[in-house]
Amino acid sequence: MFERRDVLKLAFGGIAAGLGTGAAAHALAAAEAEPGAPSSPLPSPPSPIAMALSEPASFEPGMVTEMARSLAKQRFRPPNTDLPEAFRNLNYEQYVAIRNRKDATLWANDTIGFALEPLHRGFIFSTPMQLNIVAQGAARRIVYDPGLFDFGKLAVPPNLGDIGFSGFRVLVPQDGSGLFELATFQGASFFRAVARGQNPGTMARALSIRVADPKGEEFPAIRAVWIERPTLAGNTLVVHALIDSESVSGAYRFTLHPGEATIIDTECTLFPRVAVDSFGLATMSATALLGTIDRRRFDDLRPNVGEVGGLQMLTGQQEWLWRPVSNRDTLQISTFVDQNPRGFGFLQRDRSFDDYLDDDQHWELRPSLWIEPIGDWGNGGVQLIEIPSETEINDNIIAYWRPQQALAAGSETAFAYRQFWCWNPPERPSLAIVTSSRSGRGSSQRRRRFIVEFAGDIFGDAAHMQDLKAALSAAPGTILSTRIFPSVEAKTCRVTFELDPGTESVSEMRLALEASGKPISETWLYRWTP
Repeated sequence: MFERRDVLKLAFGGIAAGLGTGAAAHALAAAEAEPGAPSSPLPSPPSPIAMALSEPASFEPGMVTEMARSLAKQRFRPPNTDLPEAFRNLNYEQYVAIRNRKDATLWANDTIGFALEPLHRGFIFSTPMQLNIVAQGAARRIVYDPGLFDFGKLAVPPNLGDIGFSGFRVLVPQDGSGLFELATFQGASFFRAVARGQNPGTMARALSIRVADPKGEEFPAIRAVWIERPTLAGNTLVVHALIDSESVSGAYRFTLHPGEATIIDTECTLFPRVAVDSFGLATMSATALLGTIDRRRFDDLRPNVGEVGGLQMLTGQQEWLWRPVSNRDTLQISTFVDQNPRGFGFLQRDRSFDDYLDDDQHWELRPSLWIEPIGDWGNGGVQLIEIPSETEINDNIIAYWRPQQALAAGSETAFAYRQFWCWNPPERPSLAIVTSSRSGRGSSQRRRRFIVEFAGDIFGDAAHMQDLKAALSAAPGTILSTRIFPSVEAKTCRVTFELDPGTESVSEMRLALEASGKPISETWLYRWTP
């Protein structure tokens, strides 16, 4: 066990120095400005990064929770984002030209299943993240050293001091062909991961506050992490993180499990400084520029452009929902009210190159991200934000669980969930699923025609085709000309219909296939707007 006074005396590069005097927020700012601390040798083979670790300090995971609790009682102080002139106004090309030196990868030669690379500050990544390594109950801060990086053509002055890092990259071995990027934590509380053979895509956040709010969004930031040295037998990497923002501080524990899918178990305790009624758990964001559901805005030779095709949900009532996402003309916010959700996530179902025809981006290789709540989350809703975008570099589709219960000032609230970064979610409908959603001009100017295609083994049984029915509705609006085209050979069923919205500017549609009075497909949902 550890005593409260041990927490108040933490000196992980200064991140908690001063907690004992009631100045936790000041301690964070001091840590970010602290010059390099003396280094200590490690038992592993020497490398540039191994020689840039501060003196050890005792560490227990509960200390991060205590730090967050103490920090929430102090006035919020934003992190120091100042940078030396050489890195202050970097563009994207200049920033990505800064590369980690090959001999500056922590644990690369230790045969423990993981390696780490610190990431430089600059471009949009100006907020510092303190990096600490934990081994045998002791934590050591990684001290910035320009020798860890190759700056290319960028002129870097000497004596930069300890400017810190913007985050870190997690690497794992890949079939004897070196290391590949498994996950990256960088920028506010953003992080991402991939499964084997995938390219990075959807982003996750530790916490989101006031997304798409007219008052402006608040971005909690990971101020410091403590990364436990893994073992080869354990095959997991544990990351403890301290987040902070104007409204909330929090203690997080991320446990990374590499495999056919990359699993990240997330546990958090939140400590609000003020009442917070608009916040999101298990937040994810992705790009969706162009798709078959709505092509009116773009003249592009590619059939699809995007990292995500739709939002899937498994409700607390065990109903499977599928909502295609779209690049809208105006901001759209949809809330799918639920109680104790069983799962939700962004899926990339189209996995053929021909679905995208993009030799550069290879959207078909982007991960799906599925969230599985641990425990009951109570009342709330999955909230989907669709933001108009003119470029494929923007994450314009956002989703998260928004609890109905607000966070009360001074309270403590814990949540836990499991993330699957995967090709296909571990839990999938036993019902037929939607494989395509298309829309186009209808029989009059205001009408819109839709084709929704389902696929499933059940369509291979001709007996089920005899009483097949489309349960289809629109509110408001009228559904016209509904037709069903099943194919026993292809094991598919297409439903075509028209929507007449009348004078309305929005219509919510719902479609499911039924046979013998029972659902045989997931439920397709879509919001029409002009």
